[in-house]
Amino acid sequence: MQLNKKTINRILKENKKAFEMLENYDKTRELPFQRKRIDITLSVETINKLKKLKKKTGKPISRIIEERI
Repeated sequence: MQLNKKTINRILKENKKAFEMLENYDKTRELPFQRKRIDITLSVETINKLKKLKKKTGKPISRIIEERI
């Protein structure tokens, strides 16, 4: 299938975000929606608040933190 320049530019424009993600993946080997585990230190009070929110919403603590940041 032969693509002309106009078609190529249209495809690039329509899928700009996907091409940028793939370009970044080539550089870093990480996709923006990948998840990584990290260790953080929180006060007991903060942990208890997060546990209460977890019970109330049914969401994992990591998801609560991601949504707030």
